[in-house]
Amino acid sequence: MTKDSQPFAGLISLPDPAATTTLGGRIAKGLETGDAVALEGDLGAGKTTLARSILRALGVTEDVPSPTFTLVQIYETPRLAVRHYDLYRIENASEMDELGLDDALAEGAALIEWPERAEGRLPSDTLHIALVASGPESRIATIIGPAKWARHFEDAHVA
Repeated sequence: MTKDSQPFAGLISLPDPAATTTLGGRIAKGLETGDAVALEGDLGAGKTTLARSILRALGVTEDVPSPTFTLVQIYETPRLAVRHYDLYRIENASEMDELGLDDALAEGAALIEWPERAEGRLPSDTLHIALVASGPESRIATIIGPAKWARHFEDAHVA
């Protein structure tokens, strides 16, 4: 976390897929080189859907598959490079060394699904988004991160 920032935390209601798309746009707007976004939640919680929304808002028009089997997908957007990680299949946090997270953050930003498998290897200023299903298409997003993110969620529908 940067020296001069206080943590930001909030809950946002995502009543439908359109709200998830809007949340993705808010995150995309704030992404800068060096940013890591941890996408947390159970299977089917919407992590890949949110990652896809972020990438679409950044201008990615190609197919955005879940990187479950490849572990990482790389996207060159008009604004910055983004690597989309899915750590579900890693068995040991030391495998993170082979996935190039440090390089990803030096060159752009990273979206990380199943971040708990990284066991403390994520930057301290990572933006954490935890998704919990609250209905068939609705979710609640718990957001925790550096204060720089607060302005991107000021007028969001708080749960």
